[in-house]
Amino acid sequence: MTKEIPIKDIKIGGGNPIVLIAGPCVIESEEKTMRAAEEVVTAATRLKVPLVFKSSFDKANRSSASSYRGPGLKEGLRILKKVRDTFGIPVISDVHSVEEVGPASEVLDILQIPAFLCRQTDLLTAAARSGKPVNVKKGQFLAPWDVKNIIDKFKAAGSEDLTLTERGVSFGYNNLIVDYRSLSIMRPMGCPIIFDATHSVQLPGGAGTSSSGQRQFVAPLSRAAAAVGIDGLFLEVHPCPEEALCDGPNMVSVPEMMGIVEQVMAIDQALRG
Repeated sequence: MTKEIPIKDIKIGGGNPIVLIAGPCVIESEEKTMRAAEEVVTAATRLKVPLVFKSSFDKANRSSASSYRGPGLKEGLRILKKVRDTFGIPVISDVHSVEEVGPASEVLDILQIPAFLCRQTDLLTAAARSGKPVNVKKGQFLAPWDVKNIIDKFKAAGSEDLTLTERGVSFGYNNLIVDYRSLSIMRPMGCPIIFDATHSVQLPGGAGTSSSGQRQFVAPLSRAAAAVGIDGLFLEVHPCPEEALCDGPNMVSVPEMMGIVEQVMAIDQALRG
């Protein structure tokens, strides 16, 4: 069984039911973020699934220099704090540097380390020492057993409040693939395991100056992950994915999210007997 990590009123891991981490890829505006949060919160309430709201204040690894990145640290955290205070839910966002960890820790309930930065020792150490739980996205370039080095860095910094997220591994040009063995390999390491279904169907750089994606596979990949066993499901959700400024092709709508989560919860309950 994985370690139980409390996040406000939510408990992830430790044999607790699956937690949903959901929200738009990036903060597009205060109005759009509040609308997305309201829709996601309403859906999660109907589904009776614990929810952490996700959106990034900066997407620092875009394919093109002209790609939309977000409002930045100060404005993004202000909007996320409004979401947190308005809806009473925990929030998570990416941090990209040691300097961002302090301000982000004052607002966020969970700090997230992006996949491309999962081996950056100084960033991992600063996040571990923040006093907040941390979610690390396993890099597309890592074998599942390599995450033990990440766990060891956290323990050396004095923290064990760490979750690990599978989001697919590089598989040829502009493609990712999920090896579901990784979920079973990482689980005995003790950290709660999250499956990021929407980034797993991303086609990095697949549209030339931006990434593409195959959202039609989000549901089956989510079901498969639930069948193997996970502690959390990560879905990037947008009220209108076709109009999203970032990652639209691999995001799902709120109704699609609800259908996926219902299926995942049913599988999770079946596994629990």
